[in-house]
Amino acid sequence: MSFDLVVWAMDPGASADDVGAAFELCQQGEHDDGAPHPRIADFYAAVTASYPDRDANGSPWAVTPLHVATDHVEMKLDEDCPDEVLLAVEELAGKHGLMLFDPQGNTVYPPGAMTS
Repeated sequence: MSFDLVVWAMDPGASADDVGAAFELCQQGEHDDGAPHPRIADFYAAVTASYPDRDANGSPWAVTPLHVATDHVEMKLDEDCPDEVLLAVEELAGKHGLMLFDPQGNTVYPPGAMTS
């Protein structure tokens, strides 16, 4: 079993409903074409610098590589993932101005909410 987290590059005024709707479209395979948003690319580079998703022996990821789209990164974490990885994801999401979505609890954390 895995624990999923998704970070989103959305407008600052986006609501939890907006994030949930975007996640549903992702689950249906609907994605915009193009390169990842710079905040998404920077987040991905930072998180995988500490926790690689290629040749991921001993990594916290249940599924590799991570799912990277133009506006989001979906991470399936191993159920035994250390808390430090969750804290790093939260910190990096805030640092890069991304919304963090927890699909298990249907909870959205705006940028900075985890560190305030």
